[in-house]
Amino acid sequence: MRRIECQPRSGWQQRVEEAGLLWHSGVEPYWNESAFYEFTAREIELLESATSELAEMALAAAQRIIDTKSYARLGIPESAIALVENSWMAEPPSLYGRFDLAYDGVHPPKLLEYNADTPTSLLEAAAVQWYWLEDVFPAADQFNSIHERLIARWRELAQYLPGRRIDFCSMDDLEDGMTVTYLMDTARQAGLTSSIFPIDEIGWDGESFLGPHARPLEAVFKLYPWEWMVREEFAEHLDVARTTWIEPAWKMLLSNKGILPVLWELYPGHPNLLEARFDSPGEMTQWIRKPLLGREGANITLHGAGEHLETAGEYGEEGYVYQELAPLRQFQGRFPVIGSWVVEETESVPAAGIGIRESDSPIITNTSRFVPHLFL
Repeated sequence: MRRIECQPRSGWQQRVEEAGLLWHSGVEPYWNESAFYEFTAREIELLESATSELAEMALAAAQRIIDTKSYARLGIPESAIALVENSWMAEPPSLYGRFDLAYDGVHPPKLLEYNADTPTSLLEAAAVQWYWLEDVFPAADQFNSIHERLIARWRELAQYLPGRRIDFCSMDDLEDGMTVTYLMDTARQAGLTSSIFPIDEIGWDGESFLGPHARPLEAVFKLYPWEWMVREEFAEHLDVARTTWIEPAWKMLLSNKGILPVLWELYPGHPNLLEARFDSPGEMTQWIRKPLLGREGANITLHGAGEHLETAGEYGEEGYVYQELAPLRQFQGRFPVIGSWVVEETESVPAAGIGIRESDSPIITNTSRFVPHLFL
């Protein structure tokens, strides 16, 4: 694994916009193709197998939480427990997720967290970096079957969707809107009917959730966290309405940072895990504190050898977990984190591809850059 500097494509801004990426630049480019990460085929196989194993372990951790009724440790309100358990027993359809991994090409990949409910950076990983590869290194390969796997998964899910229809909603902002627009395109390529609208247009008529034009919603993909959903005014109806939600409610167990110490309790010393604990760092001398429901690197405290970093934010009231500090290696002064995507097909391993975010500090935030990759 190495980071290689390269010349960006002429007119790269237009090229990534044509692929759907409209938030490519800020104070500095979010999409950064002045460098790429190169892997060997063996390293890719290692990332793929680790991701697939972590996906199985995460499901076992969810079962442990349900069996032991450990919801309070994860800050999950009592009002949401029946919703979680009923969705787990009913096995409603699930689509995708993203494991964030620390990996340096030397040590085993280490799980930092699992974005199982509302993962973003999807368009960049599935499509934008693939077009970059075709333009710049057409003879190389990329660990990336995300787009094809999403279409195949929608075809599998069609049997669960009344009228072969799935509606899409999110908060009304650029990144979330483009993510659900991309997902809607994959659903339509799978032959499904769909529409898209802001989530605040969903209403309740006493019997059903309604979308625009008062149309009952039977199946909805919502890019909106379950921990927010269960605290909304309409939350009491989530478990009784006939609407199928993707992702399902049990995903709130996996997207919660509390899954990290549960995984460590189940699999202590596993090569793809970092020690994690509730409440305190215990005997760990180098650690990172994360809010149970934190997002985009907010409210993080990093305590290492001669290093102490903190990020601001609005999270933490629900509690924290402590995780062993990962051995992040700098590549040309940057810290990369690998987002390893899973698409939950029934006939294959879930690992579908990777995307890489990098930062000048060891904490990845919403402004950290996306960098493409390839392997030889």
